[in-house]
Amino acid sequence: MTTVVAFEGPSYGGKTTMISHLRQVLVPGHVLFFDCYVRSIPRRADIPPALTRSAAGQLQAFETFMRIEGDRVATTARQPGARLIVLDRSVDTLLAHAHALDAMFGYGTLPQARRRLDRLAYLRPHHTLYLDTCPESLALRRKEAGHTAVEPDYFLHDPRFLHHARTYFCDPVSPAIAAEVTVVPGDGPREDTARAVESLVRHWARP
Repeated sequence: MTTVVAFEGPSYGGKTTMISHLRQVLVPGHVLFFDCYVRSIPRRADIPPALTRSAAGQLQAFETFMRIEGDRVATTARQPGARLIVLDRSVDTLLAHAHALDAMFGYGTLPQARRRLDRLAYLRPHHTLYLDTCPESLALRRKEAGHTAVEPDYFLHDPRFLHHARTYFCDPVSPAIAAEVTVVPGDGPREDTARAVESLVRHWARP
């Protein structure tokens, strides 16, 4: 059986760092890694904006990213020997985003997006690791990365957006697509978080 593990959490929350660690410690050939959605879009200009301006725009962004989900499914079918699939964000990212914008702007797109899933291919995680990182840590990491001067009003770190997106995973009104969501504290030393994450993933991936 192939186990699908997804990493979720806010931007700069440590997902890429944790996945890079797993790439180093897990046995090659048995693990299939997928990058974040935006890295699958060649042209930056084609990446949907984090802050869409209407319900129609939000649904269009959802459809764009769901095409990448379809590519993930096709890639998985071509590599049937993988015992573990690791996702940098999953379809729940798209639904959490819709949930947050619905709460902030009243778009009402989450029910429509959920209905669309019935007719679209995607990978459903058996386990999702939500890296729970406070806004102060996120801001510090973004500053350390040298990105604050480029985008001073970074929507993905808007306190309201962070709150509503977190609620989707940690205090849901309706369940996530993932079969199980495990919340992992993400504010501590990254080495400690990486060891905790590795232990969980190895446990889930055991035959």
